[in-house]
Amino acid sequence: MRLRHPAVLLAVCLGYFMAVLDATVVNVSLPDMARGFGAGVAGMQWVVDGYALVFASLLLTMGAVGDRWGNKETFVAGLGLFTIASALCGVAPSIGALVGFRALQGVGAAVQVPASLALLRHHYHDPAERAEAIGVWAAATGVAVAAGPVVGGILTHAFTWRSVFLVNIPVGVAGIVLTLRHVPPVPRHDEGHLDLRAQALGIAALGALTFGLIQGGVWGWSSPPVVGTLVVATVAGALFYRGERRAEYPMLPLALFADRTFSAGNAVGAILSFGFYGELFLMSLFLQQVQHRSPLQAGLALLPQTAAVSVMNVVSGRITARRGPRPPMVAGLAVAGVGLLLLARVGPRARLAAIVAPLLAVGLGSALTMPAMTAAVIEHTPRERAGIGSAVLNASRQVGGVVGIALLGALIGTHGARGPAAVEHFVSGFHKGLALAGLAFLAGSVLSFVAIDRDRGDGEVGSALPPSGASEAEGAPRGS
Repeated sequence: MRLRHPAVLLAVCLGYFMAVLDATVVNVSLPDMARGFGAGVAGMQWVVDGYALVFASLLLTMGAVGDRWGNKETFVAGLGLFTIASALCGVAPSIGALVGFRALQGVGAAVQVPASLALLRHHYHDPAERAEAIGVWAAATGVAVAAGPVVGGILTHAFTWRSVFLVNIPVGVAGIVLTLRHVPPVPRHDEGHLDLRAQALGIAALGALTFGLIQGGVWGWSSPPVVGTLVVATVAGALFYRGERRAEYPMLPLALFADRTFSAGNAVGAILSFGFYGELFLMSLFLQQVQHRSPLQAGLALLPQTAAVSVMNVVSGRITARRGPRPPMVAGLAVAGVGLLLLARVGPRARLAAIVAPLLAVGLGSALTMPAMTAAVIEHTPRERAGIGSAVLNASRQVGGVVGIALLGALIGTHGARGPAAVEHFVSGFHKGLALAGLAFLAGSVLSFVAIDRDRGDGEVGSALPPSGASEAEGAPRGS
């Protein structure tokens, strides 16, 4: 199938490429950053999660902003802010400043990513064509994931870790120019007011949870600050849910979750990012801090996994267009789960040849799952709520990634140990973390089999929220 609107697709893919590249390009540079700033494992976690935390926290609001103010306009604004923040990261004078500028990058990513998927939803009306377009969009993720560790390793080896942020600048400028010239505007959907109270509670809940998980690995899980922040996270989360149930114009329309496929797809998105990004964080540190490989060697060692993502994303889009999302989701999560469980058996002296097959399984399985999961959620979102629907999906994925890096990273904390004891503690936590991620993927495979709509999606899929002017009967969900 020859896809229409190639300029729209290219512009959208460039924006998403940059957001994902910045998550993966940083991983192999983390040890060099830590040495330069004198930071430990917690500092490295904050460099990654400072970005992902703000990204995840603002996605729902920014999805609603895109629907109200125009997805083209918010896409361009997000790209611009992300590009400026990347330049600031490249000149950061301290670990605190770097984490702050990473958070600013997260704001830019949160503005542009929901708008990118909403633009696809508006410009590709045929479900089969839209599934293929989403496959190409997801392939941009695959290329970014594949290029990230290698590009990060090359830039860090040849120049400095600062160059991994500066590489975003030309990509961002190209995306802005292409969007302004070739992407037509889409209709705006103005419904009520932005729920700022819910936004504040959401940030408090996710921020406190992330802080508790990261610092729990440093200060101990019974530390009063850790226990206190986890309590704050629980209370804020409960207040957020209660407020959204009662709000006239909620930030998170809970009625969307009445659709079984929408709910299960978002759960799978969280599981996928929890395992994939948590594993990528652990493997990057394992290869350098335990096996003492250079950043370039670590990036090349991860290439089987990341390159598989690039190739399989397009294949998944085509399978989803023909067979529906359930088969690739069930198979992909199962294959990746087995790969993670095999990685959990890798020892500190393992040869690279021993980890190639498990890494390949994780990459292939994850990439087989992601476009199918994305298509399942978007097909069960009404067109005029495409911005908030894509924001919910991306928020689920980002929350999963934040928790994965925070929790699995906490397991490898050395708690002040030195020498062989530190390595032993790291390896033990490494094995536990990968085993946990593998079991989560297998649970996601079962959930996909049970809850994802088996239909191929040849027509417009209904949603729990009826379109404007439609009756409840006309907007009733399928597959619920």
